[in-house]
Amino acid sequence: MASGDRNEMSATAAPLLASAMGKEEGCPGCRLDEINMANTTIPYRNFFYVWVVCLCAALPIQSLFPYLYFMIRDLKVAKQEQDIGFYAGFVGATYFLGRTITAVPWGMFADKYGRKPCIVISILSVIVFNTLFGLSTTYWMAIVTRGLLGLLCGILGPIKAYASEVCRKEHQALGISLVTSSRAIALVVGPAIGGFLAQPAKRYPNIFSEESIFGRFPYFLPCFVISVLAAGACVACIWLPETLHMHHDDKVETINTIEAQVADSSLEDMEDKQSGSGRMTSTKSLLKNWQLMSAVTLYCVFSLHDTAYLEIFSLWAVSSRKYRGLNFTSQDVGTVLAISGLGVLVFQLTIYPFLAKYAGLIKPFRSAAVLSILLLATYPFMANLYGTELKVLINIASLLKNVFAATITIACNILQNTAVAQEQRGVANGISVTLMSIFKAVAPAAAGILFSWAQKNTTGLFLPGDQILFWLLNMVSIIGLSLTFRPFFSMRVQ
Repeated sequence: MASGDRNEMSATAAPLLASAMGKEEGCPGCRLDEINMANTTIPYRNFFYVWVVCLCAALPIQSLFPYLYFMIRDLKVAKQEQDIGFYAGFVGATYFLGRTITAVPWGMFADKYGRKPCIVISILSVIVFNTLFGLSTTYWMAIVTRGLLGLLCGILGPIKAYASEVCRKEHQALGISLVTSSRAIALVVGPAIGGFLAQPAKRYPNIFSEESIFGRFPYFLPCFVISVLAAGACVACIWLPETLHMHHDDKVETINTIEAQVADSSLEDMEDKQSGSGRMTSTKSLLKNWQLMSAVTLYCVFSLHDTAYLEIFSLWAVSSRKYRGLNFTSQDVGTVLAISGLGVLVFQLTIYPFLAKYAGLIKPFRSAAVLSILLLATYPFMANLYGTELKVLINIASLLKNVFAATITIACNILQNTAVAQEQRGVANGISVTLMSIFKAVAPAAAGILFSWAQKNTTGLFLPGDQILFWLLNMVSIIGLSLTFRPFFSMRVQ
């Protein structure tokens, strides 16, 4: 995550350093280097394991939203229905907060003890704490288990390093793309699992009885299914090779010193640094790089918007009609989010590359922001629709909104990487992910508080509460859009 990007680059350097200092018998990194040198084919089996591990780590995040409203309601922590959103927001925020806190320690752990232990511990945390979350009987149990899952699932940064280290250099792009694609698949599979498997005794009484564990714990089944998948991924980790070089002779101190010097460099320029042609990257200089920081600021603002939108949409869709909600079931919400996720995946793979090629980055970015603002302004009025008409329109609106969000996010990532030299991109992305994680931790809590306020103020103000809610959400987009113009945004792009 945050420092994961920075720390992973340090450890990625280790194989090259080790080769420079000499191979050591028994070193897993050296052994893997020899295998990769002898085998020029793509390591499909290792890549498949990486993909499964990433998917299992992402599913607990995406599966939560379809049933979170009902879970908070059944935990009876809210004194009145309008307070459900307030408490739901903190459950969503706890995971991101925990992930932000432990980003640096997990990166250091992976650099010192290896990628594989970090991956295994992260998957074990999904198995244990995701299961316990589904068995939560109190609100604080849900908060604690969700927080511990965020604290102990430190896979986000190290898995990127692992995906690039487990293969030959010419296959590294494919390895990194697997990490991204697994998260895109989680956008489809996660909401479907959460939406269709929550409250199984109520939905599928012929299969699950009220007296069974799935009847007594109505939100355990989706968590259990994800934990079973994670258990399979954990077993698959047995065959994952370690990629970190571990030398235990008198050269280790020298190697560690060299590693520290190249910790901020990108993988592609490591060999140049060995010969002295590279230069050290200064984090301080990156913070003074206004082109980079303007792109990072845009990324953070729209990450805040997207995470808050997902929280608000999920709560609004399932809330009662008397509070100007859509009165959807968790299954309905899961279907909408799954369709949107599938649409975003298709858009990213087929349409966006051509859009960026012929229109550049900024024009689609600004167009998506403007269209998103106009689209969100129509959301409160959808509460006046019913039946098939409502479901068709809300699916189209959700799909378009997520496509606009994907257009902005991809552009932000490209802008960040083009703002710095190649050897600085590891640290630049580390700074970006750190700040983004903080914004993502704030977003669900703030969105939940605002949603609860909106439901308590449906009348009596200059606008209904739900319209003010989406108006405030649009204000974040307007701020982000304004930051794409001079004097704030100074990057030269086509």
